[in-house]
Amino acid sequence: METLVHRDALARFGYALSDTTRTQILLSLRSGPGYPSELAEKIGVSRQILSNHLSCLRGCGLVVAVPEGRRSLYELADPRIARALDDLLGLVLAVDPSCCPDAETEGCC
Repeated sequence: METLVHRDALARFGYALSDTTRTQILLSLRSGPGYPSELAEKIGVSRQILSNHLSCLRGCGLVVAVPEGRRSLYELADPRIARALDDLLGLVLAVDPSCCPDAETEGCC
């Protein structure tokens, strides 16, 4: 049973990272919480697009919304997510660009 839980958790994390906007959100929140309007401006997307991606990341269990009056502050759901992102960034990967030429727009392979 534990294997299924691990598989599902890694699949959600992989799904979240499979989109460049969601990846940018996670990387931005790695350094600390942020408000949606600030995140949208920093990443360069509309607030509606950002809202859709934040909803996905909440559903994946990777971010949480902390209500602050009429606004919500978003942060990583667990500090270990930031450490996992740091570990992933520290990996040296040899990527064959011909493998995933349209990875930015369609998802890899």
